[in-house]
Amino acid sequence: MEGEGERVGSLDLSHLTEEEQSSILQVLQRDLELRQRDEGRVRMLQETETDPTRLRSLSGAWFSEERSKRHLSQMSGYDLVHATIRQRKSKSNDVPLTELFSREKEETYSSSATLQADKRLEETNENAANQGIPAPRGKGLLAKDDVDGYNGDTDSLSSSLTDPDPASLKTSSSTNSLHSGYMLSGSMMSLFSSGVFGVVEVTGRIQFSLIYNTHKEELQIKVHRCEDISSACENRSDPYVKAYLLPDKSSRSKRKTSVKKRTQNPVYDQTLKYKVRVCELRSRTLNLSVWHAEPLGRNMFLGEVEVALGLWDWSCTQPLWHDLQPRFYLNPESICSRGTIMLSIKFIPEGFEGGSLPLTGELHIWLQEAHGLLSSKGGAVDSFVRSYILPDASRQSGQKTRVVKRSVSPTYNHTMVYDGFQTSDLEEACAELTVWHREGIKTHVIGGVRLSCGTGQSYGESVSWMDSTEEEVAVWTSMIKNPNHWIEASLPIRTNLTQRSD
Repeated sequence: MEGEGERVGSLDLSHLTEEEQSSILQVLQRDLELRQRDEGRVRMLQETETDPTRLRSLSGAWFSEERSKRHLSQMSGYDLVHATIRQRKSKSNDVPLTELFSREKEETYSSSATLQADKRLEETNENAANQGIPAPRGKGLLAKDDVDGYNGDTDSLSSSLTDPDPASLKTSSSTNSLHSGYMLSGSMMSLFSSGVFGVVEVTGRIQFSLIYNTHKEELQIKVHRCEDISSACENRSDPYVKAYLLPDKSSRSKRKTSVKKRTQNPVYDQTLKYKVRVCELRSRTLNLSVWHAEPLGRNMFLGEVEVALGLWDWSCTQPLWHDLQPRFYLNPESICSRGTIMLSIKFIPEGFEGGSLPLTGELHIWLQEAHGLLSSKGGAVDSFVRSYILPDASRQSGQKTRVVKRSVSPTYNHTMVYDGFQTSDLEEACAELTVWHREGIKTHVIGGVRLSCGTGQSYGESVSWMDSTEEEVAVWTSMIKNPNHWIEASLPIRTNLTQRSD
């Protein structure tokens, strides 16, 4: 065991969450304050106490001596973590997260508490500098020059969510230009992440290939290498590649390569795999981002690529180069669709199947599933679908499916039946289907579709809810023209439904 304390010079806490690391740093800061307070108490005892034996007892010197005898070669946990902090000269800038859709800011500390904490930290740093002790770091109490915070594998330090600078856009390689149709003009990840962006200039490119195994229903992402990526700190980068299959931003959607040490041209040759049905691929977006791994600190964003899988040429299995891009801000208002809903609809005219059935017609809506539900926070959602046949928006007209939990591609398999229709009523009615996200006791609308003739009028009156798109009108009119036949449809869940007055 001899020399063990010398061998253990740092501690890798990257497996901990950001909250857990922040708690550790706050405990260390408090520990340092107590140490300094105790040193002041001992100095006062040394000035006032004349009996050496009593001084040894009151000051706790006897305990320190016994502990040093028993643990002669071991480093304390306090010294071990601080040794790690001394070796890591990372920078940090902690900012409060912002809800991009609700615009609600989460305050970590109140203003008065932050001012008091900053003042206390400044005094602590001065005392620590005089005594040769490294100053502690706590969440929200970071030095002005800090660039990065604590390492949890979150989208820690990325680029600024600002409008793209045309001068910063790089021209794609010749190979990439052949497949530029699937590249996105804005970053979908910017909807789910927030922070201090643009600390490291984004340069370089990434090479990867995509294969879909239909037998296994598996998406295989072969990450080959990166070239000429930026230097994160001290003329070095320890890069790794992280993948998300958006809109799922949960931990279940995250995949990572290994970390390559001290290189700006890492070679990975690793395959990241996702179990996903082929029908879901067109509603998914692949996000590949490159990060610098910082022990005990926030990982630094080095660039990203986003691919709309619905536009990908699956016949191409060769590795392609793609230029890394900064994380450009994508305005939530510019998103006109938050997924796709699959349904079938049928109208049975009055009296068609004999006297045993109602004399009025029936409208059948078979809600099958939805793909790629995009919520405001990202990740899997607890969703359900609610329907009305307008102009009747009463409680009796409303029907809904069961809640499907924790899925961005839920299967509902629910049929809604409405009776009391004449064929002539269909031109005046509208089937409104809205998808909802349940969060605890609250519900939030994600989007919806409206199936109607889209005339803007119902029974001679102008109405706002007759705002169906061309696709929705085509489905409704096809149902009218083909009674007793199921009309299948796959429609975007749109966010621009005109508000109606109930």
